[in-house]
Amino acid sequence: MADGGVARLASQRAVVIFGTSNCCMCHAVKTLFSGLGVSWAACELDKEPKGKDIEKSLARMVGRSPPVPAVFIGGKLVGTTDQVMALHLGGKLVPLLREAGALWL
Repeated sequence: MADGGVARLASQRAVVIFGTSNCCMCHAVKTLFSGLGVSWAACELDKEPKGKDIEKSLARMVGRSPPVPAVFIGGKLVGTTDQVMALHLGGKLVPLLREAGALWL
């Protein structure tokens, strides 16, 4: 799957989290978004038929392997756990979520 396939999947919802079903950092990011009242979609690479191809594309995009969790907001790559938490602690995550239509209040 080309990077365009990742972009297509990432643009289907306001927040898309690429991860694996047994990843504790993926769980932490999902919990954060749920706690904020965000409806997110998950693409579990270990359960996807083309999961290995998606993982390779994501590794190129985020610059590390394994690349999960890889978080997209408004179809744009925000990054992995470090970037998401830095945005949250800096007060920039909620405005970004509002702008993407993931939060209404």
